[in-house]
Amino acid sequence: MPNISSVSEFLLMAFAETRELQLLHFALFLGIYLAALLGNGLILTAVACDHRLHTPMYLFLLNLALLDLGCISTTVPKAMANSLWDTRTISYQGCAAQVLFFIFFFGSEFSILTIMAYDSYVAICKPLHYGSLLGSRACATMAAAAWGSGFLNAVLHTAATFSLPLCHGNAVEQFFCEIPQILKLSCSGSDYLKEVRLLVVSAFLAFGCFVFIVFSYVQIIRAVLRMPSVQGRHKSFSTCLPHLAVVSLFVSTVMVAYLKPPSISSPSLDLVVTFLYSVVPPALNPLIYSMRNQELKDALRKLMT
Repeated sequence: MPNISSVSEFLLMAFAETRELQLLHFALFLGIYLAALLGNGLILTAVACDHRLHTPMYLFLLNLALLDLGCISTTVPKAMANSLWDTRTISYQGCAAQVLFFIFFFGSEFSILTIMAYDSYVAICKPLHYGSLLGSRACATMAAAAWGSGFLNAVLHTAATFSLPLCHGNAVEQFFCEIPQILKLSCSGSDYLKEVRLLVVSAFLAFGCFVFIVFSYVQIIRAVLRMPSVQGRHKSFSTCLPHLAVVSLFVSTVMVAYLKPPSISSPSLDLVVTFLYSVVPPALNPLIYSMRNQELKDALRKLMT
C-alpha cells in the first residue's frame, strides 16, 4: 500500500484530451488572469500613488487587491502551463506550496472582507466614532491580524494534509492542489479525521464571519433607508448589494467545496464550484469594489493622464 513518502508528484485534472480544447482552456485562463492582474494592479497603483486615498477604506481595499493577486497567481499560472504544454504533473513540493499559499491568501482575504464590512458599518452607522474606532494603529493591527491568522491557518492545514499517508494513487481531480481532493487520496484514520475536524472548525469560523458581514450590511441598509435623499439611498444600495453578492458567492461555494459529502461529489460539479470561489472573485472584485467609487475612478483617471 503506497504512503506519502513514495509520492514524488501529483497528476492534476486534464481539461481536455484534444489539443484545440487545451489551447482554448489556456486562452480562457490567460484572459481571466490578465484581467485580474490589470484590475488589481490598477487599484494598487491608484491607492499607493494618490495621497487622497490613504484612508482606512482604501488601505483595506489595497490589502484585498494584494490578496486577490496572490490567490489567483497561486493556481491559474500552473493550470495555464499544463494546458499549454500538454502535461498534468506537479511536484510534491509544488503541490504542498500551492495548498499553503492558496489557504494563506484565501483565508486572509476572507478576514479582510469581514474587516471591510465593519469599516462600512462604522462609516455609515457610527460616523462620529469613525476616527476613534478606525484610527491608523487600529487599521494596521486589523490588517496584520488578517494576514497573520491566514498564515497560521494555512500552516496548520498544510501540515495536517501532507502528513497523511496516501492509499489511492496520486491523481488529483482538480486543476490545482485542493485539500478535499488530496483527502480523497489519503487513507482513513485518526490523522485523516484530525484534518476533517480542522476543516469543520475553519468552516464554522468562516460562517461566523459571514454572519457578521450580513449583520453589518443589514444595519447599513437600515441606516440607508432612513436617508432623506433618494440619490444617496440609490448610491448606497448600488454599492452594498454587489459587495454582499460577491461575499455570498464566495462563502456558499467554499462551503460546498469543502463540506459536501463524497456521495454527491462529481468531477464536473467540483470543477465548477472550485472555479467559482478560486478564480471568479479575484477577477471580479476590482470591478465590484471600484465601479461605484468616484474617488478611485478619479485617481485612476489622473494616473492615465
